Amino acid sequence: MKTNIFYVALSGILFALSLPAEAQQTGKAPRIGYLSGGSSFTGPVHGAFRQGLRELGYVEGKNILIEYRLAEGKLDRLADLATELIGLKVDILVAAEGAGPALAAKKATKTIPIVFTSASDPISAGLVKSLARPGGNITGLTTGGPELYGKRLELLKETVPKFSRVAVLWNPENPDSNIAFKESQTAARKLGFQLQSLEVRGPVDFESAFKAAADRHAGALLVPSSQFFMRHRVKLAELAVKSRMSAIYADKDYVEAGGLMSYGSSVADLYRRAATYVDKILKGRKPADLPVEQPTKFEFVINLKAAKQIGLTIPPNVLARADKVIH
Repeated sequence: MKTNIFYVALSGILFALSLPAEAQQTGKAPRIGYLSGGSSFTGPVHGAFRQGLRELGYVEGKNILIEYRLAEGKLDRLADLATELIGLKVDILVAAEGAGPALAAKKATKTIPIVFTSASDPISAGLVKSLARPGGNITGLTTGGPELYGKRLELLKETVPKFSRVAVLWNPENPDSNIAFKESQTAARKLGFQLQSLEVRGPVDFESAFKAAADRHAGALLVPSSQFFMRHRVKLAELAVKSRMSAIYADKDYVEAGGLMSYGSSVADLYRRAATYVDKILKGRKPADLPVEQPTKFEFVINLKAAKQIGLTIPPNVLARADKVIH
């Protein structure tokens, strides 16, 4: 009988130790504020974050609560939404979809821990002091460094060997897009390409931007990571096909929407890993002591249907390196 009582007591202790530190201290489920610049929480990347939490033993609505706030593409709303989440006394702020939400969260609080899921260059954006020692109350994951822009240009060169001018679509009002354009300039110079700036601030600018690229005989198009561009990925893919322009994107969602090809980090994997930061912080770790992690999984996707539409034959050596081919 005593032996049974001992094992029951031991099981209770082990279960208590498995709960998040905040829940142990207050008796309440920790509350997460989830801030996004997008227009939906139903996509696969957000699902990957929730999956990551489940893998760590968190059940939404039971031992963890999540307050969701969407800017729906209106970046000027991020500051108010961040303040709103802080007013709900959240334990952690998770800033999804680029540097914009993370910057808004950082400006709103110096004390509540912040985890960003996918900033392209958190140092240049002013989010952290360094990847190894982020400092302050913020840390998270980056989609990758400047080498990615060079890799995309190299893939374009291998696919369309004769081009010398590449056009870059970018939005000066988006911090991630600004960084992407600067890094693309650096990569283009190293590879000996002429870079054409296609500055757009809204969907009404798309057609004139593509016309400008065609008028100056740009042989290829680079579309960097941006939630603004992601929301209009179908339109961008259609315009690229209509212009018979070889385009490479930062995310496979563009290719699945009809774009030619993409190369970039697995964003879903980054979001899943962001859950581990939440877990560590709830268990007492400080963001300043958690290094910013870089991507470990990359995806190269090709759409052969799009290639056929623009009269392009993908070289066998390029095709062989694709992780996924859409027919």
